[in-house]
Amino acid sequence: MLKRVTIFAMVAMIMITACQKKNVVRTLTVKNSLDIDRPASTVSIPLDTVRELAAKYGADHLVVKDHDQPLVTQLIDRAGDGIPDELLFQTDIKAGEERSFTIEAVEEAPAKSAPANTTYSRLVPERIDDYAWENDRVAFRTYGPKAQQITESGKPGGTLTSGMDCWFKRVAYPVIDKWYKKNLDTAGYYHIDHGEGYDPYHVGNSRGCGGIGIWAQDSLYVSKNFVSYKTIANGPIRTVFELTYAPWSTNGITINEKKIISLDLGSNLSRYEVHIQSDKPLPNVTTGITLHDQKGEVEKDSVAGWVRYWEPIDDSELGTGIVIAPSQLTALKEYRTTVKDQSHVLVVAKPENIVVYYAGFGWTKSGQYTSAADWDQYLANFSKSIASPLTVHFK
Repeated sequence: MLKRVTIFAMVAMIMITACQKKNVVRTLTVKNSLDIDRPASTVSIPLDTVRELAAKYGADHLVVKDHDQPLVTQLIDRAGDGIPDELLFQTDIKAGEERSFTIEAVEEAPAKSAPANTTYSRLVPERIDDYAWENDRVAFRTYGPKAQQITESGKPGGTLTSGMDCWFKRVAYPVIDKWYKKNLDTAGYYHIDHGEGYDPYHVGNSRGCGGIGIWAQDSLYVSKNFVSYKTIANGPIRTVFELTYAPWSTNGITINEKKIISLDLGSNLSRYEVHIQSDKPLPNVTTGITLHDQKGEVEKDSVAGWVRYWEPIDDSELGTGIVIAPSQLTALKEYRTTVKDQSHVLVVAKPENIVVYYAGFGWTKSGQYTSAADWDQYLANFSKSIASPLTVHFK
């Protein structure tokens, strides 16, 4: 009798263990309601919606599959408390298409390998204190407090601007670390195209491509360099970071500014989430694109919420652009002057505490866009996509 009980207990334990190790699975559908294809679309799953899966073995044990094929995923911890808030994956989804995926909690965490193409951002102390970011298509940088101090002390080599610089890429792999390292050995290295791209873009005291200000009395009032930063995420799908600026003023109004900037794999535009606080009501929050020598062409669509500048640059052409939700938009305007670095196409937004817009570029030598018409179509499609995000439903 004892032997039979022991055997029964062993069988029960085996069955319980098997049940415990069985993967937990949920199915979700992703739908594109637009009449355009949406390649490299990022799907964000709040971890609260898959709480039971994440609790099984931990969030890093979650696997997203497309027809049993595991996809590249990324966990984001926006709060910085060590607990992930969302799970990202990407998919190509055709016009009007609905696709199904599964999320599984597996006992053994999937192996992570370094992707050939990724997103990346960091402070660059080897070039004073730039903050630079990139993905497989574009790269950018802006400037920190040490660069400002050098300029304000009258010494050479500093940079005083809160504008955004564009680094032109024609390779999909990361270049930031390589270009800065080469620049230490050969000054000006990244201003010359060695086959991977280069930085010919002039920012100066302009807004560059996506810096902000307050438009008042026919002038643009702006902050100086950022004073602190926080890198929130780097990974195969998205990089996120935060920049904070010293209080600045316009017409007697004191302004506190913080930007949360992100860039997804496959996108030419960075997302800017600008947090503004002021001691008095503001007339607007304005972002802009420098018109450089004004030899380019501006195109605007106030209904869809986008503007671009297409210009010759060296032996190629460049399209810069900004996309904003029409609900936040007040006006798209051109301001042209003979004052150096102060001619801009401006996106004048409502003076809300949080303003969200997207800014970036397309360079003809990258092979991504060959004409202004191509770039316009990209911006038009991008504006449609932010107005009509992918819908996600769990079954």
